[in-house]
Amino acid sequence: AEKPLEFASEADAVIIGSGMKTREIARDTALLSRIQLDPVRQMIGAQCSGTLLLSKLGHLGDSPACTDLTTKPWVVEPGVKVLDQPFSANGNIATAGGCLSSQYLAAWVIARGATHKDAEAAIHYVAPVGQKDEYVERAMASVRAYLPEEAATTAA
Repeated sequence: AEKPLEFASEADAVIIGSGMKTREIARDTALLSRIQLDPVRQMIGAQCSGTLLLSKLGHLGDSPACTDLTTKPWVVEPGVKVLDQPFSANGNIATAGGCLSSQYLAAWVIARGATHKDAEAAIHYVAPVGQKDEYVERAMASVRAYLPEEAATTAA
């Protein structure tokens, strides 16, 4: 709410969240035309129904994606293959399915924009007390396969 939608084109990373009005927004071509993203330069993520918007913006191509179970039929409708998993990424585009999968998007962005250890530290910081190690391991296990080699090798 602090910046207009057009600012998204300037950001290093853009995460499209989920919401109750996503289907309405997905039909609003004037609104969608204000969102200009560059997957060559930007890390772009979508969580739950945000995946529908990413599809409408033309950034999924033939890559499989993740979304929530409610949104799945609308994402599948134009031909996107929806995976039965919480996180997937292809290059600079990542999708996550389920509200709690947002931590996987965060870990992916941090690991790619900084280091693997920085992502672990961020997840550790926000994880529930008494479950920090298991949250870090689950998050990193979900994104590890989608990290560039140089980011993954810094974890040692």
